[in-house]
Amino acid sequence: MPERKTTPAGTAAEIRRILKRNGLAEHAEGVQGFFKEEIKSWGWYTADLRRLAVRYRRSIYREIGLDFLVQLADQLFRGRVLEEKVFAVFLLEKSTGDLDDDDFAMLELWLTRIGSWADHDALVHYLIAPMVAAKPARLARVFEWAKSPDRGIGAPPA
Repeated sequence: MPERKTTPAGTAAEIRRILKRNGLAEHAEGVQGFFKEEIKSWGWYTADLRRLAVRYRRSIYREIGLDFLVQLADQLFRGRVLEEKVFAVFLLEKSTGDLDDDDFAMLELWLTRIGSWADHDALVHYLIAPMVAAKPARLARVFEWAKSPDRGIGAPPA
C-alpha cells in the first residue's frame, strides 16, 4: 500500500478529532461562563492543551519543518472552536523569532478570524506582540488596526 503524504489539512483534521474526542463536556459547559459571546469549546484545560500542542510542535518541527508547522497552525486558526485556535497559537509561540514578514501578514489575516477575547489575547500576546517587538517597523501596522472600526469579534473565518 502506498504511503500517504502528510498534509497540514490532514494533520489539522487529526488534531481536531483528538481535541473533540478527549475534551471534557462538563468543563466545556463551564468555559462558557467566562464569555459574553457564545463560544464553542471541547472542554480542554489550558495546561493539557499546551502539553499536547508542544508534543506536536516538537515532532513536526523536527521531522517536517517550520513551514509545515505554520501551515498547520493556519488551518487550525480557521476553526470555530476555542481549543483549535489556542492550539494553533501554542504551535507557533516558541517560533516567533523564526517567522518572517510573510508569516506576520498571515497572522494579520487571523485577526479577521477572531471570535472571542480569548482568541484575540492568545494571538496578540503570544504571536503578534513578540514579532512587533522583534521588528519595530511592524508597529505601524498596529496603528492601522487601531483605527479600524472592525474589531474582528464574531467575524466569519477567512
